[in-house]
Amino acid sequence: MELAELVGLRPSPGAGLLVTLTERCPLSCAHCSTSSTMRGGQPGSAELLRFVGSFGPDDRPELMLLTGGEPLLRPALAAALATTARAAGTRTALLSGMYFARQPRIPAGIRAAVRALDHFSASIDVFHEREVPRAEVFRALREILDAGVPISLHATGSGPEDPYLAGLTADVRRAFGADCPMLVNELRSVGRAAAWAEAGRTPAPDGRPLPCAMAAWPVVAPDGAVLACCNQDTVDRRPAPPHLLLGTIDRDDWPTVRRRALDSPALRMLRAVGPGHLYARYGDPADCTGYCAGCRALPAHPEVLAATERAGRGPVGALLDLHATRTGRAAGPAALVRRFGSPRYAELVHGVGESGPDGLAVGEPVGGAR
Repeated sequence: MELAELVGLRPSPGAGLLVTLTERCPLSCAHCSTSSTMRGGQPGSAELLRFVGSFGPDDRPELMLLTGGEPLLRPALAAALATTARAAGTRTALLSGMYFARQPRIPAGIRAAVRALDHFSASIDVFHEREVPRAEVFRALREILDAGVPISLHATGSGPEDPYLAGLTADVRRAFGADCPMLVNELRSVGRAAAWAEAGRTPAPDGRPLPCAMAAWPVVAPDGAVLACCNQDTVDRRPAPPHLLLGTIDRDDWPTVRRRALDSPALRMLRAVGPGHLYARYGDPADCTGYCAGCRALPAHPEVLAATERAGRGPVGALLDLHATRTGRAAGPAALVRRFGSPRYAELVHGVGESGPDGLAVGEPVGGAR
C-alpha cells in the first residue's frame, strides 16, 4: 500500500480507523503534538484485540493506522493487531518516531512487527533529528524497504520557505528515488509547540461550505474512547463533546462504531459543509471562533446543533455526505494535503521522483519559488 492510496481514502467515512497504541514515547521532541512522555497512558491489549477482532469481511475499515506516542513500544501488539485485521481484509499502516533506528540493526521484535504491516511511515523534522539523526532513519527505512514493506516520510517544516524541507526532499530523492513519498506538514502551535511556536494565521470560518474530512475516520484514544475526529484537542478533551463520541472499545464493536459514524446527522453535516457554514446558516457566525473550536463548541449552541441534526437526518443528509465524499475522493490525495498540510509540497504524496508534475526538479518545492 502506497502513501497516495492511504491519503486518498481519507475523505471516505469509515474507510479508516486510527488507533493510538500508546501515549508513551522515549523521545522528547520539542514540537510533539501529543506531548508524549514515557508516563503516558494506553488502551488495554485485550480490548484492542477484541475490537479489531470484530472486523468482518463485509464490515471493516479498508485501513487501520497505528500511531502514538510511539506505537513500536508495543511491537508484539502491533503485529497481532495487523495480523487480526488482515484476516478480515483490512490493511495496516504504522507511523513511528524511529527511536529504534539509533541501534545498528532493527531489533528482532520490531522487525517482526514491521513485516506484518502494509505500509510503514517515519516522522522526520528538525526536532526528531536532534533525537535520531537523519542517516540512521534512512538506514532503517532502507532495511524496511528491502524487506518488501512500502515506506513514506511524514515531514514537518516551519513553512513553505523552510530550507530544511528543500534539503530533506533532495536527500530523500538521492537516497530512495521515487520509493519514499512524503506527506509534508507545517508546524502548528499544539502539544509541546503550543508553549513556543507562533500560532497559525488560519482565517476564521467565513460561512462558506468547507467540508471536514477529518471527521471521516474513527479514532481510538489512549483511554479507549472512540472519537469521530483526529484533532488532538478533541482526542484529549474529557468529557468528549457528545456529538464527537462514538463509543468505547471495551463496550462497542467496529460495526456499531462505524454505524454511528455514518448515521450521525451532525457528523454528516460536518463532513458535508463544515462547522462555519452551520453557524452561519443556523446561528451567529461570530460564535464559530475557529474551524475545530467551533465544531467542539456545538453543544454550547443547542439551536445550531439541533438545526444541524434536523438537516442531516434521512436521505438528504446521507446524500450531502455522499456528495462531499465523492468530491473529496475525486480531487485526489494531493488536494487533501494542499488543504491540511503544506500546499507547496503536496505533490510529494505521490513520490519524490526526478521531477514533479510540473517539471520541477524534486528538491524544488512544487508551486514555484525556492
